[in-house]
Amino acid sequence: MKKASFLLFGSCLCVSMMAQEPSDVEWKPVLSKFGMTRWAKNVSPDHVLPEYPRPQMARKEWMNLNGLWNYVITEKAEAMPTSMNGKILVPFPLESPLSGVGKMINSIPGRNKLNSTLWYSRTFRIPAYWKDSRILLHFGAVDWEATVYLNDKKMGVHQGGYDSFTFDITEELKRGKENTLMVGVWDPTVRGGYPQGKQVDDPQGMLYTPCTGIWQTVWLEPVAMVSIGDARIIPDIDAGTLTISCSYNGQAEGHTIEAVVKNGQVMVAGLTGPAEQKLAVAIPNPRLWSPDDPFLYDLDIILKDKKGTIVDRVKSYAGMRKISLGKDQNGITRILLNHKFIFHNGVLDQGYWPDGIYTAPTDEALRYDIEMIKKLGFNMSRKHLKLEPERWYYWADKLGVLVWQDMPCVANGVPASGFAVSPAQLNEQFGKELQAMIDKRFNHPCIVMWVVFNEGMGLEKSSTLELDEPTRANMRKMAAIALKDTTRLTDAESGSPGIEYQGWNKLDIGVGNVIDAHCYGTTNCPSPTDEKASVIGEYGYEKFLAGSPKYHPLIQNPGISGLVWTQITDVENEKNGLMTYDRSGFTEDLEKMAALNKKLKLLVK
Repeated sequence: MKKASFLLFGSCLCVSMMAQEPSDVEWKPVLSKFGMTRWAKNVSPDHVLPEYPRPQMARKEWMNLNGLWNYVITEKAEAMPTSMNGKILVPFPLESPLSGVGKMINSIPGRNKLNSTLWYSRTFRIPAYWKDSRILLHFGAVDWEATVYLNDKKMGVHQGGYDSFTFDITEELKRGKENTLMVGVWDPTVRGGYPQGKQVDDPQGMLYTPCTGIWQTVWLEPVAMVSIGDARIIPDIDAGTLTISCSYNGQAEGHTIEAVVKNGQVMVAGLTGPAEQKLAVAIPNPRLWSPDDPFLYDLDIILKDKKGTIVDRVKSYAGMRKISLGKDQNGITRILLNHKFIFHNGVLDQGYWPDGIYTAPTDEALRYDIEMIKKLGFNMSRKHLKLEPERWYYWADKLGVLVWQDMPCVANGVPASGFAVSPAQLNEQFGKELQAMIDKRFNHPCIVMWVVFNEGMGLEKSSTLELDEPTRANMRKMAAIALKDTTRLTDAESGSPGIEYQGWNKLDIGVGNVIDAHCYGTTNCPSPTDEKASVIGEYGYEKFLAGSPKYHPLIQNPGISGLVWTQITDVENEKNGLMTYDRSGFTEDLEKMAALNKKLKLLVK
C-alpha cells in the first residue's frame, strides 16, 4: 500500500509516496522515564516525518521509506539473518521510546554492543512510471556503520553516524515486484573511538542515552540517466553574485546547466553555461540574509542535454550573507555579519528529545526549538556535539538563527581492549566525518562557524590538562580542514583559553578565528587580538534572570563578540535548561528573558 502526500516548501511542490510495510504487530511507544513531548501523539506507523528531507535540493518525485520495519539483533560475526523477531519504527533510534523498542543493546541479556549487529528489513515496490529512471536510495543518517543489501545483493558500506549517504540501486531493483531492503548496523558508541558526541552506554549527568541505528529519514528518488549529484552555492555580497557549481551522476559532457534566481515568483537573475563550469549569477541590489531579515532567494537549477532537452531540475534556495572578522568603531576585533558587528547572543543546543533521543518526533517539534530561541530573544544556536537533519538547518535558514556547528567529539578514553583500529586510522576517520559535516551542510546561510574540538574531549591529556605536541599537531591538522571553508569562521577549540582554575587555557592550539572561553561563574575572560575575536562558548548554570547582571561586564570587558548560554532545554538528568526536556514549559519567565536579551542587543554596539 502506498500513501501519496503533497508537500510544499518554498516554491517546490513535492509528490511523496509513503511505502508502508504491513504489520500484524501493533506499534506503540515505550514508556519514557523522562516523559513524552506533545508531538509524540502525532506519530504513527503511517505518519512518520513525511516532510521532504532535503529542502536545498528538492525534486518532484520521491518515496518515503519511514515507518515500521522488522528488526533483529545478532552476533556481529553472523551472516545476514533469515528471520526477524520484532518491529521498529524508522527513523527513531533503537533506544528511543518512539521506536517501539526503547532498549539499549547492552541491556539485552547475552548481547554486547561491541559484538552485535542490529538488522533492519522491509519490502517496497516502486511505481510503474519510474520505469525509465535510475533509482537512488538515500539515508539521512545511520549511527555508526551501515551495510546495505537489496534483494540479497550488497550495495555498500557507510561509516559515520552523522552524514547522509546514497546508493544507486537501479541494477539490482526488481521492477513491478516486491524488493527486500536489509540494513545491518554496528555501533560501538564509546568503545570504538569514533565520533559519538554525548552518547554513552551508561547515561548520567552531562552524558546521555546513545542513539543506535537509523535515525534520519530513509527514502527513494527517481532520477534521469544523467542527473545533478550535488550543487555548491557560494554567496558573495561584495561582488553581488551567487556562484553555483554542480557535480553529476553520469556523464554530463556536452550538457548545459541553467540557474534561475527568484524572489517568490519574480525572476531576479539567470545564467546558462556548460555543465562542468561554475556559474557566477549577478544578483542586482542583493537583499542580505540576517537574523532580523532572514530573506532567502528561491533557486531553480536545470540540467539540459545536448539537444536542449531538460533532463533534471532541482529546487533550492540561497541566502546572501557574509561572515568575517573586522574592527568595530573602537578598533576591537569582532565577528562581522555583512560587514557589521552583530552580537552573537546564543544558547547551547544539544538536540535531544525524551521520546526520540536524537530524532525529533515531528517536523513541527524540530521547528519549535528554533522558534523558541528567537522568542526568547536570542539570535544564535551553538549546535553542541551533534548534527541535525537537513530540515533543522532549513528552519534555521528560514527563521533567521545564526548557527555555530560543533563537530561531534570522540569518546573520552581509548577504544576497547583488542579493538583492531590504530590511532592513525581513528584520526583519519575523524577527518573524514569532519569533512562530511562541512560538505553536506555547506549551502546553509545560517551556519557561520565550525567548532572542531570542545574542551579537549576525547583527547589524551596530562594531569595538568596539557597536551603533548603530537596531539596539538593533529588537532591543527583537523582544524585546517574547517579553515579551508573561507565562507565561514572556525573555532578550533571551544573552551581552550578559559580561566586558570579550569585549566582549559593549556589546550590552546594556536589556530582558528576566535578565542573561545568557557566562563561558568566568572567574567574573567580573554581579550580579542588583532587576529582573533573573543567569544564565550559556554556560560551559565545559575538561574538566567538571577545571573542577568553578568551581561554588563561580559560585554564591556574585554570586547566579547558572542555568548552561549547553557542551555536551551534540560537534557535527561541535566537540569539547567531554559525549557523543560519535554518542552512543556519554561524554567524562567519568557517575557523577562526576551526583554533582557533585547536590552543586551541595545547595549552592545
